[in-house]
Amino acid sequence: MENWLPSLKTNTPQEGFELAIKLSQKGVEYTQPSAEIRRRLRPVYSRNANSLIFVSGVVSNNFQTVAAANNYWK
Repeated sequence: MENWLPSLKTNTPQEGFELAIKLSQKGVEYTQPSAEIRRRLRPVYSRNANSLIFVSGVVSNNFQTVAAANNYWK
């Protein structure tokens, strides 16, 4: 398995938010390792408002984790 996450430390909140998105994407990739299945499912959930709202919650939770790891960029 690739070591893609050397640290949760980022220089700015923007970088932290981008890391939170990447964490969310990697969570999906680990949960469903088949790129083909993910490709087939994307049209379904990408048009579903509830799915998109849920994704926002996952990203938000990951951003909270990254922000805490960075002492809220104080």
